[in-house]
Amino acid sequence: MPSDKDIILYPIISEKSVRLKEENKYVFKVDWKANCSEIKKAIEEKFKTKVNKVNIIKMPGKKKSLGRYSGKTSRWKKAIVTLKTGEKIKELENI
Repeated sequence: MPSDKDIILYPIISEKSVRLKEENKYVFKVDWKANCSEIKKAIEEKFKTKVNKVNIIKMPGKKKSLGRYSGKTSRWKKAIVTLKTGEKIKELENI
């Protein structure tokens, strides 16, 4: 089983994710092979909080071109983690 560092790659900081913090939801880029239960366990161990729900979104790769060269960006997985009421991730509150 992969460790917490392998499952949770980094938090996603955008306008939408900052807005979701008010609803006690945090957004992370996670490993493509991770499932909901592994993500929940990794968040609880790494940040010492209680997770209520985990939603996963698979982001497809996009076609990109630069001059005559064309290619595709890699696919990735995004997890929206809802914490229980009263819980917060202290490391991400100042962002």
